[in-house]
Amino acid sequence: MNEQPSHQHQYQITLEGHLDNRWVDWFEGLTLVSQADTTTLTGSVADQAALRGLLNQIWDFNLALIAVERLE
Repeated sequence: MNEQPSHQHQYQITLEGHLDNRWVDWFEGLTLVSQADTTTLTGSVADQAALRGLLNQIWDFNLALIAVERLE
């Protein structure tokens, strides 16, 4: 049986604005840290399709995206 190699990577996504803990369920599996005027989502993303889905969700919620960084 051929198994696909894992393409899972850690990402840090920075959003404009302060999101409170009510948003945690929408970004399941990611750590949400809010500061004065930004919120950072950090965690594993399964693959590029999952990352695209996450970014689409951010778009759908009309959240302002500041940065997306893949962590080593």
